[in-house]
Amino acid sequence: MPTGLTKDAGWQIGVSRTLDHAPSAVWEFISGPEGLALWLGPGARLTPERGAPYETAAGVGGEVRGYRPGDRIRVTYGTTTVQVTLTAAAEGRTVLGLHQERMASAEERERQRAHWRRVMDRVAAALDDRY
Repeated sequence: MPTGLTKDAGWQIGVSRTLDHAPSAVWEFISGPEGLALWLGPGARLTPERGAPYETAAGVGGEVRGYRPGDRIRVTYGTTTVQVTLTAAAEGRTVLGLHQERMASAEERERQRAHWRRVMDRVAAALDDRY
């Protein structure tokens, strides 16, 4: 099976980065309006309960599939599923992960890999500016 293709979830991609910020600061940012705008899109607002709908200013919508404060947010995003996770790391740092599954092709996977890397760059820069 090609890299990134799963039996049950189609094509998937994940990116992660260790950030020099405490998990509480990363969670506050990533789950707040500025952070949501970076990874879901401008205008995104989430109700932290399973099944709650959301929509971005660009008209992309979905629903919350999972929301564990301080740990992870999982949402549908169009026809795919996106998840953001936080893991505490040594010395007050945080590993931030972004994962997307149910993509249609290897080409979409590569486009999304580039997209999530850019998102990660913007999140890291915003956190560095903020804290």
